[in-house]
Amino acid sequence: MWLRRGLSTLSMLAAYQILPASAQTANSGLLGDMGGLRTILGKEGVTLGITDSENLLANVSGGVKQGATMQGVTTATLDVDTEKAFRLQGGTFHASALQIHGQSLSPSYLDDLQTANGNEAENATRLWELWYDQAFDESRADVKIGQQSIDNEFLVSQYSGLFVNTMAGWPLLPSSDLFGGGPAYPLSSLGVRGQFKPADNENILAGVFDDNPGGGAFSDDAQALDHSGTRFNLNTGALFIAEFQYAVNQPAVGDMVQAGRAPSSGLPGTYKIGFWYDTGAFPDQELGTDGLSLANPASNGNPIMHHGNYSLYAVMDQTVWQSRADSSRNLNIFARIMGAPATQNLIDFSFNGGVTLAAPFPGRDNDQAGIDFGLGKVSGRAASLDCDEGVTVQGTEALIELTYQAQVTPWLILQPDLQYVVNPGGGVLDPADPTHNLRNELVVGTRAVVTF
Repeated sequence: MWLRRGLSTLSMLAAYQILPASAQTANSGLLGDMGGLRTILGKEGVTLGITDSENLLANVSGGVKQGATMQGVTTATLDVDTEKAFRLQGGTFHASALQIHGQSLSPSYLDDLQTANGNEAENATRLWELWYDQAFDESRADVKIGQQSIDNEFLVSQYSGLFVNTMAGWPLLPSSDLFGGGPAYPLSSLGVRGQFKPADNENILAGVFDDNPGGGAFSDDAQALDHSGTRFNLNTGALFIAEFQYAVNQPAVGDMVQAGRAPSSGLPGTYKIGFWYDTGAFPDQELGTDGLSLANPASNGNPIMHHGNYSLYAVMDQTVWQSRADSSRNLNIFARIMGAPATQNLIDFSFNGGVTLAAPFPGRDNDQAGIDFGLGKVSGRAASLDCDEGVTVQGTEALIELTYQAQVTPWLILQPDLQYVVNPGGGVLDPADPTHNLRNELVVGTRAVVTF
């Protein structure tokens, strides 16, 4: 039944294609000018934003069990241009809040590593970000201070962001290896971030943040410890993160392609390398302080604590083809790779990469289609503990996602989505049949995003 419904959902693509081009104008929001309020506030430097993302996803094959859930998040943002508001040049004040509702699919139905929905989180109404940013030297440098969610700036892939699966946004490795998944959606941490542009095509991002939004032990539920997002913890370790970004072939808007002529400057791309280092203490994945495996009945059960943790990463976004006749139609590739030490981390390697196509059909300039491949590897140390315990040894989980994002109206996006998970959890037992691992999973569904 769920398979038929899922295929029916994907068949809506044909219906989306017949929408007129007039439905794909610049996004103006469902509420428009709100009776002139937005115009009035805009003159004073104040911008209000509200979006709602609802995700109906179903596991139709394999996994823990079959079924569907719906989960969504409403995001409200307030931005103040301090030059317009207070005559303070170069300043921006930002506040945002989340209202998360519904049921996550992955915990109850999938038990996978690469969770199915980027909105998955515990139900709550919470503060997300609260910061002030000050620009200098004609915006070639700026400093941001306050409560920040670092996935909005660090480790970002422009084209990966199209996809529904969580790990296409904030990757699997930090989600598993940092306290509470790190200061990333739906969490954030107090910190300072600096940005400097030594050249027009170069950018350096660096910041230091509290590493533990919830403030508890590594195994604690960080979202439950900071249910409202207002704990503002500064009593644990520090998370240092830095990233160098290099852009190629970035012409001014409208200058890249002229009908019948090749782009003079080549096709655009962005390349990033970076690292993070956490000063906190992280438990060993296999050994106790007595040198015995944590699976050994004679062990004291206290894992070795490793002081410090780190990861290296690289991100690529590159356009590889652009239509001569229609500059909005282009083919792009992306890749993001991360590694971390095995001793104190469940995941020591993660990767996602794929292809996106913008404006895939005539008259559908704001639509996108794409395929994403994800890979998460359980560390050798964690696998050794599985071996010591005599249970199925976890290895690598793979994911393939197909998606189509359709701009149905200026304020509504619909996005049918299909995900196939190979070796869920890297190989974990099926609770309904402990003689076998979880079967491969097929997830189908739709995301709807409304801009108010």
